[in-house]
Amino acid sequence: MNEAARAVMQELPEIVFAFGVSDEYSFVLRRNTDLFDRRESKIVTLITSLFTAYYIHLWPAHFQGERFILSPPLPSFDGRAVIYPTTRNLRDYISWRQVDAHINNLYNTTFWALIQRGGMTAVEAEKELVETLSKDKHEILFSRFGINYNNEPEIFKKGSVLFRDYAETAIPPPPETQPGEQISKTQLEKRKKAQRKAKITLSFCDVIKDAFWEQRPWILGGTGTKE
Repeated sequence: MNEAARAVMQELPEIVFAFGVSDEYSFVLRRNTDLFDRRESKIVTLITSLFTAYYIHLWPAHFQGERFILSPPLPSFDGRAVIYPTTRNLRDYISWRQVDAHINNLYNTTFWALIQRGGMTAVEAEKELVETLSKDKHEILFSRFGINYNNEPEIFKKGSVLFRDYAETAIPPPPETQPGEQISKTQLEKRKKAQRKAKITLSFCDVIKDAFWEQRPWILGGTGTKE
């Protein structure tokens, strides 16, 4: 999933950020992108088809052996486009996705521990977890199975974060234009060149707090945490 998403970002420099969890990936375009003249159907179909193609193409590099050979029905993904009116709205969405990643992973970690280590059936494990809070699941994992959830891999607790990291290159991030502002072909080519050269970094970090965005203001068009 992560490598497929990285490949999509390499193909489409207008994507500045991506967040993945489970079988879903969210891609964020520049606020003032002119990709396909901002036509929703073109953007959605291209990103979805690119992601699917790279997912299948890269599969053999990560899953080898006869038991992992893909056969019909092959993997497929759907997609949709959402326009958020402010940077704050966009950040709220990304924060919700990361919180959701934690909630689901904590539940699944506890659920499967009850089955695989506790000898419960799926029905029994589900019943055991009904109406439990996060602290209850932490207690079940630690007291019954010696599992400290805080030590679980960050990728599962926080999801995957991909972004163009200009701090890791010798080139500055391309400047954002204001709505309606014209940009010359030379400026456009310089921007695309900078976007393509920027390192695409994979991280499993906290994107809820301000620090991530304040350290990389170019991701949200130079606005940081402001609308």
